[in-house]
Amino acid sequence: MTRALNFNAGPAALPLPALERARDEFLDFAKSGMSVMEHSHRGKEYEAVHDEALALLRELTGLPATHEILFLQGGASQLFAQVPMNLVQKGQTAEYVVTGAWGEKAHGEGKVATAMLGGAAKVAFTTGTGEGKEKSYVRASKAGEVKADPASAFLHVTTNETIHGVQYGVDPSRPVPDAGGVPLVADMSSDFLWKPMDLGRYGLVYAGAQKNIGPSGIAVVIVSKALLEAGRKDIPKIFQFRTAAENKSLYNTPPTFAIYMIRNVLAWLKGSGGLAAVEERNRKKAARLYGVIDANPGFFRCPVEKESRSVMNVVFRLPTEADEERFVSEAKKQRMIGLKGHRSVGGIRASIYNACEPAWVDALADFMAAFAKKG
Repeated sequence: MTRALNFNAGPAALPLPALERARDEFLDFAKSGMSVMEHSHRGKEYEAVHDEALALLRELTGLPATHEILFLQGGASQLFAQVPMNLVQKGQTAEYVVTGAWGEKAHGEGKVATAMLGGAAKVAFTTGTGEGKEKSYVRASKAGEVKADPASAFLHVTTNETIHGVQYGVDPSRPVPDAGGVPLVADMSSDFLWKPMDLGRYGLVYAGAQKNIGPSGIAVVIVSKALLEAGRKDIPKIFQFRTAAENKSLYNTPPTFAIYMIRNVLAWLKGSGGLAAVEERNRKKAARLYGVIDANPGFFRCPVEKESRSVMNVVFRLPTEADEERFVSEAKKQRMIGLKGHRSVGGIRASIYNACEPAWVDALADFMAAFAKKG
């Protein structure tokens, strides 16, 4: 089988070794005569997978003992509501930094969730300009630009905007905002584990798995024990983060195969040299594509300021929409898929997450250069 060059934004490419391991174990996991999907989540065979996934994630990130790791059904969109449901007390306000469409959605759900429980949500800072279909986001906030209200329940950031291609932490001038003494909450769905980072500084981190660490239908939450203790108890038990923490994410039947795949991906990350090696590879891939874009300014245009350009989602425009349609069509003939930009903004988007092979990026870069030359 010849692998497609997968640039989908999510669900996205998974590492071939992780997929091959799943293939080899699919029918007979651990010589049990059963698939891992058929095992009880209370049985020792699955428990070993679950525990390994938790241990690998803690090892790779260097996560301190002050924080818990949760595996939850669903994804980031569910957590847009579940996070404020847990963390905002009656009379409190949650603050949001909005640098793209997903920050907007998080704030929107936060308003609904907090209003139900006697709280509120507001935008503390935004880099958006324009209104409606003309609204655009071209940068992350600068160092010191965001000031959190000391009385707020938390400050929420989206570290990488998948649609607009805006990312924090790529350039030193665009660090993730300092929340001061307020808990810092981050949606890291599309850049989780792209590089080493101090997750201990966050009160809570969440990430839908389907972009960088596994299949769709599962989310990873990393939350401080202090926030777990302080979390609301007047919401249904199944929605309380403490319930998952107290039961090692086994309060109800978890998505066992998805966690198994996360284990495979984490094992691949460790075997690939860990997050420092992954960051080096990711930066080289992004530089290759941005290099072609910048070398052809009359043909390609990246709308994002250089200091905020995403390493995970490279977005760019061509002179006309007809050119973009032709670009996507001709790329597909060369087995490059997933390059059409999000329907809300158009253009081209190449999602080059951890599992995207450097050879795929080289092929895309060569195709881009040839396409620009041909015009």
